[in-house]
Amino acid sequence: MDIIEIYKKEMLDKKNWAIIGVTKDKNKFGYKIWKLLKSRGYNVFGINPKYDEIDGEKIYDSINSLPVVPEVVNIVVNPNIALLQLDQVMKNKIEYVWFQPGTIDEIVLDKAELLNLKIVYYECVYADLLNQK
Repeated sequence: MDIIEIYKKEMLDKKNWAIIGVTKDKNKFGYKIWKLLKSRGYNVFGINPKYDEIDGEKIYDSINSLPVVPEVVNIVVNPNIALLQLDQVMKNKIEYVWFQPGTIDEIVLDKAELLNLKIVYYECVYADLLNQK
């Protein structure tokens, strides 16, 4: 089993998640992932400074504003924004980050590796959850 598969399993076993890039658009993965994790019993916090709430649930403007520190951060934003989030990830001592496809580039990957984060990239948590029994 390669390291990405190990990290995927470890992350999916964690129950406190934050979704950076949650959205009201039900057709986007920022919404679908948030809802699917919740439906599977995960404690999930949505992060997007554009919203105060989605579907009646409080949405936070940053990792720093969350009421608890999540075990896993799922990133559903472009690489420029993803790069900026890594500082807050480190400040809050979060070791697991799942980058959705399209959210990572070489600069983001280099920084995540430099920070010794346990990362998953080029994989979709939504697809993984749907494929679980």
